[in-house]
Amino acid sequence: MNEFELHLKKMGLSKNTIQSYLFAVRYFTSNYEINLESVLEYKGYLIEKFKPKTVNLRIQALNGYLKFIGENDLCLKALKIQQKNFLEDVISHADYLFLKRKLKNDGNLKWHFLVWYLGATGARVSEIIKIKVEHVHVGYFDIYSKGGKIRRLYIPKRLKNETLKWLAGEKRTTGYLFLNRFSEQITARGISQQLKFYAEKYGLEKNVVYPHSFRHMYAKRFLEKFNDISLLADLLGHESIETTRIYLRRTSSEQQSIVDKVVTW
Repeated sequence: MNEFELHLKKMGLSKNTIQSYLFAVRYFTSNYEINLESVLEYKGYLIEKFKPKTVNLRIQALNGYLKFIGENDLCLKALKIQQKNFLEDVISHADYLFLKRKLKNDGNLKWHFLVWYLGATGARVSEIIKIKVEHVHVGYFDIYSKGGKIRRLYIPKRLKNETLKWLAGEKRTTGYLFLNRFSEQITARGISQQLKFYAEKYGLEKNVVYPHSFRHMYAKRFLEKFNDISLLADLLGHESIETTRIYLRRTSSEQQSIVDKVVTW
Protein backbone atom coordinates (compact mmCIF):
# COMPACT_ATOMS: atom_id res chain seq x y z
CA MET A 1 0.00 0.00 0.00
CA ASN A 2 2.95 2.32 0.59
CA GLU A 3 4.00 1.91 -3.04
CA PHE A 4 0.49 2.78 -4.20
CA GLU A 5 0.49 5.87 -1.98
CA LEU A 6 3.79 6.97 -3.51
CA HIS A 7 2.31 6.35 -6.97
CA LEU A 8 -0.63 8.64 -6.14
CA LYS A 9 1.70 11.36 -4.90
CA LYS A 10 3.69 11.19 -8.13
CA MET A 11 0.42 11.69 -10.01
CA GLY A 12 0.08 15.02 -8.25
CA LEU A 13 -3.19 14.23 -6.49
CA SER A 14 -4.21 16.33 -3.49
CA LYS A 15 -3.65 15.08 0.04
CA ASN A 16 -7.39 14.65 0.60
CA THR A 17 -7.83 12.70 -2.64
CA ILE A 18 -4.93 10.41 -1.75
CA GLN A 19 -6.39 9.72 1.69
CA SER A 20 -9.78 9.04 0.12
CA TYR A 21 -8.24 6.60 -2.37
CA LEU A 22 -6.27 4.79 0.32
CA PHE A 23 -9.32 4.48 2.57
CA ALA A 24 -11.39 2.95 -0.25
CA VAL A 25 -8.66 0.54 -1.32
CA ARG A 26 -7.87 -0.58 2.23
CA TYR A 27 -11.53 -1.35 2.82
CA PHE A 28 -11.70 -3.41 -0.36
CA THR A 29 -8.49 -5.39 0.25
CA SER A 30 -9.55 -6.10 3.84
CA ASN A 31 -12.94 -7.48 2.89
CA TYR A 32 -12.70 -8.80 -0.65
CA GLU A 33 -10.47 -10.77 -2.95
CA ILE A 34 -9.04 -9.42 -6.18
CA ASN A 35 -11.26 -11.25 -8.67
CA LEU A 36 -14.29 -10.53 -10.83
CA GLU A 37 -16.87 -11.85 -8.36
CA SER A 38 -15.48 -9.75 -5.53
CA VAL A 39 -15.30 -6.47 -7.42
CA LEU A 40 -18.90 -6.98 -8.60
CA GLU A 41 -20.01 -7.70 -5.05
CA TYR A 42 -18.15 -4.61 -3.84
CA LYS A 43 -19.92 -2.51 -6.45
CA GLY A 44 -23.27 -3.88 -5.26
CA TYR A 45 -22.36 -2.98 -1.69
CA LEU A 46 -21.42 0.57 -2.72
CA ILE A 47 -24.64 1.09 -4.68
CA GLU A 48 -26.73 0.09 -1.67
CA LYS A 49 -24.82 2.16 0.88
CA PHE A 50 -23.88 5.38 -0.91
CA LYS A 51 -25.08 8.00 -3.36
CA PRO A 52 -23.95 7.62 -7.00
CA LYS A 53 -21.31 10.35 -6.66
CA THR A 54 -19.68 8.58 -3.70
CA VAL A 55 -19.97 5.21 -5.47
CA ASN A 56 -18.10 6.59 -8.46
CA LEU A 57 -15.37 8.05 -6.26
CA ARG A 58 -14.83 4.65 -4.59
CA ILE A 59 -14.86 2.91 -7.98
CA GLN A 60 -12.35 5.42 -9.30
CA ALA A 61 -10.08 4.72 -6.33
CA LEU A 62 -10.33 0.94 -6.77
CA ASN A 63 -9.76 1.18 -10.52
CA GLY A 64 -6.63 3.22 -9.88
CA TYR A 65 -5.34 0.49 -7.60
CA LEU A 66 -6.29 -2.32 -9.99
CA LYS A 67 -4.42 -0.61 -12.82
CA PHE A 68 -1.44 -0.07 -10.52
CA ILE A 69 -1.18 -3.82 -9.79
CA GLY A 70 -1.79 -4.80 -13.41
CA GLU A 71 -5.39 -6.02 -13.08
CA ASN A 72 -6.85 -3.69 -15.71
CA ASP A 73 -9.43 -6.29 -16.80
CA LEU A 74 -11.12 -6.09 -13.38
CA CYS A 75 -11.76 -2.35 -13.52
CA LEU A 76 -15.38 -1.39 -12.87
CA LYS A 77 -17.56 0.91 -14.93
CA ALA A 78 -18.68 4.05 -13.14
CA LEU A 79 -22.36 4.59 -12.49
CA LYS A 80 -24.25 6.84 -14.80
CA ILE A 81 -26.37 9.34 -12.93
CA GLN A 82 -29.24 7.99 -14.97
CA GLN A 83 -29.22 4.33 -14.03
CA LYS A 84 -29.55 1.56 -16.58
CA ASN A 85 -33.04 0.30 -17.17
CA PHE A 86 -31.98 -3.29 -16.60
CA LEU A 87 -30.10 -5.37 -14.05
CA GLU A 88 -26.85 -7.15 -14.81
CA ASP A 89 -25.02 -10.15 -13.33
CA VAL A 90 -28.00 -11.56 -11.41
CA ILE A 91 -28.36 -15.32 -10.98
CA SER A 92 -31.61 -16.63 -12.40
CA HIS A 93 -34.12 -18.40 -10.20
CA ALA A 94 -33.66 -21.54 -12.30
CA ASP A 95 -29.87 -21.53 -11.79
CA TYR A 96 -30.35 -20.90 -8.07
CA LEU A 97 -32.63 -23.94 -7.77
CA PHE A 98 -30.26 -26.00 -9.94
CA LEU A 99 -27.26 -25.15 -7.74
CA LYS A 100 -29.17 -25.85 -4.55
CA ARG A 101 -30.38 -29.22 -5.90
CA LYS A 102 -26.94 -30.31 -7.14
CA LEU A 103 -25.35 -29.56 -3.79
CA LYS A 104 -28.03 -31.55 -1.97
CA ASN A 105 -27.79 -34.49 -4.37
CA ASP A 106 -24.01 -34.55 -3.83
CA GLY A 107 -24.58 -34.72 -0.07
CA ASN A 108 -23.06 -31.29 0.43
CA LEU A 109 -25.69 -30.10 2.88
CA LYS A 110 -23.72 -27.22 4.40
CA TRP A 111 -23.38 -25.50 1.04
CA HIS A 112 -26.89 -26.50 0.02
CA PHE A 113 -28.20 -24.61 3.03
CA LEU A 114 -25.78 -21.72 2.64
CA VAL A 115 -27.01 -21.12 -0.92
CA TRP A 116 -30.59 -21.50 0.31
CA TYR A 117 -30.03 -18.87 3.02
CA LEU A 118 -28.46 -16.48 0.52
CA GLY A 119 -31.42 -16.87 -1.82
CA ALA A 120 -34.27 -17.03 0.70
CA THR A 121 -33.34 -14.33 3.22
CA GLY A 122 -31.95 -11.49 1.11
CA ALA A 123 -29.07 -11.25 3.55
CA ARG A 124 -25.72 -9.73 2.74
CA VAL A 125 -22.84 -12.18 3.00
CA SER A 126 -21.53 -10.22 6.01
CA GLU A 127 -24.86 -10.97 7.71
CA ILE A 128 -25.08 -14.63 6.66
CA ILE A 129 -21.84 -15.46 8.46
CA LYS A 130 -23.24 -14.07 11.74
CA ILE A 131 -26.38 -16.21 11.84
CA LYS A 132 -26.33 -18.66 14.76
CA VAL A 133 -28.17 -21.87 15.52
CA GLU A 134 -30.12 -19.95 18.16
CA HIS A 135 -31.45 -17.60 15.47
CA VAL A 136 -32.77 -20.55 13.47
CA HIS A 137 -34.78 -21.74 16.46
CA VAL A 138 -36.56 -18.39 16.84
CA GLY A 139 -36.86 -17.89 13.09
CA TYR A 140 -35.17 -14.52 12.73
CA PHE A 141 -31.96 -12.58 13.26
CA ASP A 142 -31.97 -8.97 14.46
CA ILE A 143 -29.29 -6.79 12.88
CA TYR A 144 -28.28 -3.60 14.65
CA SER A 145 -26.89 -0.84 12.46
CA LYS A 146 -25.43 2.57 13.10
CA GLY A 147 -27.85 5.07 14.58
CA GLY A 148 -29.59 2.43 16.67
CA LYS A 149 -31.68 1.05 13.81
CA ILE A 150 -32.80 -2.57 13.93
CA ARG A 151 -33.53 -4.70 10.88
CA ARG A 152 -35.06 -8.13 11.31
CA LEU A 153 -33.81 -10.83 8.98
CA TYR A 154 -36.56 -13.43 8.69
CA ILE A 155 -35.89 -17.13 8.12
CA PRO A 156 -38.80 -18.59 6.09
CA LYS A 157 -40.71 -21.38 7.85
CA ARG A 158 -39.75 -24.14 5.40
CA LEU A 159 -36.10 -23.18 5.51
CA LYS A 160 -36.19 -23.04 9.31
CA ASN A 161 -37.71 -26.53 9.62
CA GLU A 162 -35.29 -28.11 7.13
CA THR A 163 -32.33 -26.42 8.82
CA LEU A 164 -33.37 -27.79 12.21
CA LYS A 165 -33.49 -31.32 10.77
CA TRP A 166 -30.00 -30.86 9.35
CA LEU A 167 -28.69 -29.49 12.65
CA ALA A 168 -30.23 -32.39 14.56
CA GLY A 169 -28.36 -34.80 12.31
CA GLU A 170 -25.18 -32.83 12.93
CA LYS A 171 -25.90 -32.83 16.69
CA ARG A 172 -25.40 -29.07 16.81
CA THR A 173 -27.39 -26.97 19.27
CA THR A 174 -25.43 -23.72 19.49
CA GLY A 175 -22.89 -21.50 17.78
CA TYR A 176 -22.53 -20.08 14.30
CA LEU A 177 -24.68 -21.79 11.69
CA PHE A 178 -22.06 -21.94 8.97
CA LEU A 179 -18.60 -23.18 9.91
CA ASN A 180 -15.41 -23.72 7.93
CA ARG A 181 -13.43 -26.96 7.84
CA PHE A 182 -11.80 -26.00 11.15
CA SER A 183 -15.23 -25.72 12.82
CA GLU A 184 -14.80 -21.96 13.07
CA GLN A 185 -17.04 -19.17 11.78
CA ILE A 186 -16.87 -19.14 7.99
CA THR A 187 -15.63 -15.95 6.32
CA ALA A 188 -17.19 -13.88 3.56
CA ARG A 189 -14.09 -14.48 1.49
CA GLY A 190 -14.40 -18.23 2.02
CA ILE A 191 -17.98 -18.17 0.78
CA SER A 192 -17.05 -16.21 -2.35
CA GLN A 193 -14.23 -18.62 -3.18
CA GLN A 194 -16.36 -21.71 -2.70
CA LEU A 195 -19.27 -20.37 -4.75
CA LYS A 196 -16.87 -19.73 -7.61
CA PHE A 197 -15.64 -23.33 -7.29
CA TYR A 198 -19.18 -24.76 -7.40
CA ALA A 199 -20.16 -22.54 -10.34
CA GLU A 200 -17.30 -24.03 -12.32
CA LYS A 201 -18.01 -27.55 -11.10
CA TYR A 202 -21.66 -27.43 -12.14
CA GLY A 203 -21.21 -25.48 -15.35
CA LEU A 204 -22.82 -22.22 -14.27
CA GLU A 205 -21.75 -18.75 -15.37
CA LYS A 206 -19.18 -17.67 -12.79
CA ASN A 207 -19.93 -13.99 -13.21
CA VAL A 208 -23.44 -14.45 -11.74
CA VAL A 209 -22.55 -16.85 -8.91
CA TYR A 210 -21.34 -14.59 -6.12
CA PRO A 211 -22.96 -13.79 -2.75
CA HIS A 212 -24.61 -10.47 -3.61
CA SER A 213 -26.17 -11.94 -6.74
CA PHE A 214 -28.49 -14.06 -4.59
CA ARG A 215 -29.63 -10.93 -2.75
CA HIS A 216 -30.57 -9.39 -6.10
CA MET A 217 -32.47 -12.55 -7.05
CA TYR A 218 -34.31 -12.54 -3.71
CA ALA A 219 -35.44 -8.96 -4.28
CA LYS A 220 -36.68 -9.62 -7.81
CA ARG A 221 -38.56 -12.78 -6.80
CA PHE A 222 -40.11 -11.07 -3.79
CA LEU A 223 -41.59 -8.30 -5.93
CA GLU A 224 -42.89 -10.83 -8.43
CA LYS A 225 -44.67 -12.72 -5.64
CA PHE A 226 -45.66 -9.78 -3.42
CA ASN A 227 -45.57 -6.36 -5.04
CA ASP A 228 -44.79 -4.19 -2.01
CA ILE A 229 -41.61 -2.23 -2.66
CA SER A 230 -41.80 -0.44 0.69
CA LEU A 231 -41.76 -3.75 2.58
CA LEU A 232 -38.91 -5.02 0.42
CA ALA A 233 -36.89 -1.88 1.22
CA ASP A 234 -37.35 -2.63 4.93
CA LEU A 235 -36.43 -6.30 4.51
CA LEU A 236 -33.26 -5.43 2.58
CA GLY A 237 -32.30 -2.66 4.98
CA HIS A 238 -32.29 0.09 2.34
CA GLU A 239 -32.33 3.57 3.80
CA SER A 240 -33.98 4.95 0.67
CA ILE A 241 -36.76 3.31 -1.30
CA GLU A 242 -35.11 4.73 -4.43
CA THR A 243 -32.35 2.14 -3.99
CA THR A 244 -34.96 -0.62 -4.03
CA ARG A 245 -36.62 0.60 -7.21
CA ILE A 246 -33.91 -1.01 -9.34
CA TYR A 247 -35.56 -4.37 -8.63
CA LEU A 248 -38.64 -3.27 -10.55
CA ARG A 249 -36.49 -3.57 -13.64
CA ARG A 250 -35.79 -6.71 -15.61
CA THR A 251 -32.40 -8.20 -16.32
CA SER A 252 -30.93 -7.62 -19.77
CA SER A 253 -31.49 -11.28 -20.68
CA GLU A 254 -35.15 -11.02 -19.63
CA GLN A 255 -35.58 -7.91 -21.75
CA GLN A 256 -34.00 -9.69 -24.72
CA SER A 257 -36.30 -12.68 -24.28
CA ILE A 258 -39.41 -10.48 -24.19
CA VAL A 259 -38.33 -8.53 -27.26
CA ASP A 260 -37.65 -11.80 -29.13
CA LYS A 261 -41.15 -13.02 -28.38
CA VAL A 262 -43.05 -9.78 -28.86
CA VAL A 263 -41.31 -8.11 -31.78
CA THR A 264 -42.11 -10.34 -34.73
CA TRP A 265 -42.77 -7.67 -37.33
